[in-house]
Amino acid sequence: MNFSSSTKYFFLFVALAIIADVPRLILAQNCGCAANLCCSKWGYCGEGKDYCGEGCQGGPCFSTTPSGNNGGSVSDIVSDAFFNGIVDQAASNCEGKGFYSRDKFFEALKSYPNFGTVGSNDDSKREIAAFFAHVTHETGHMCYINEINGPSGDYCDEDNKEYPCVSGKNYYGRGPIQLSWNFNYGPAGKSIGFDGLNDPDIVARDAVISFKTALWYWMNNCHSLITSGQGFGPTIRAINGRLECDGGNPQTVARRVEYYTQYCQQLGVDAGDNLTC
Repeated sequence: MNFSSSTKYFFLFVALAIIADVPRLILAQNCGCAANLCCSKWGYCGEGKDYCGEGCQGGPCFSTTPSGNNGGSVSDIVSDAFFNGIVDQAASNCEGKGFYSRDKFFEALKSYPNFGTVGSNDDSKREIAAFFAHVTHETGHMCYINEINGPSGDYCDEDNKEYPCVSGKNYYGRGPIQLSWNFNYGPAGKSIGFDGLNDPDIVARDAVISFKTALWYWMNNCHSLITSGQGFGPTIRAINGRLECDGGNPQTVARRVEYYTQYCQQLGVDAGDNLTC
């Protein structure tokens, strides 16, 4: 097909414009949104129904039930008996006693309306079982707020220029899913509304923010794995893959799977396939 020279230049301009825009779109998919912006179902930050409506993963999502939301009640599944059945197993002298509570969890959950409400009712139960299985393992039945021996670890990725480490601050694991590393504290804080780089300790001081960091990480890294039917195993990889998966630490993988299957049994749902990583 023959084109005039002016037409060729037009197509070249359009092609270059698209290519130039690709890096910006890829970066946007990290979805470390500002507190006033929504994280869309595709992983972009913005306002309005395209971002805060159907599939909204975090931020000020519309309170109306989005399409694809099954309308179920997470509070009916995460009952007092279910939640207390986890926290009551922690010793009375645990730092998490009195910090982690069902009320604080549901306060945090207001920012993440798609958690435990996408797909069938069984999908909801499996997602909730998976989330609390990881929380149970990461915190010892919500005993720990801070990672054991965390301050002695090096959790600074100096190559990350977008979220550079602040001198004197340590980004070891804190909270229900033990948020770690500057490249997680930075975008989590940006999305939730706290200074993750300058004040990572707030995750260990404020229980609502603590639960929000766990839900933020879950919705950005694990939610779609469960709701798309990929199974529990991929969520292990998303949380601690390089240390546990592919034979890294089969004992810890087995414990996570044990908690998950136990909670599925309590909630009356089949655990599904692909349990390990």
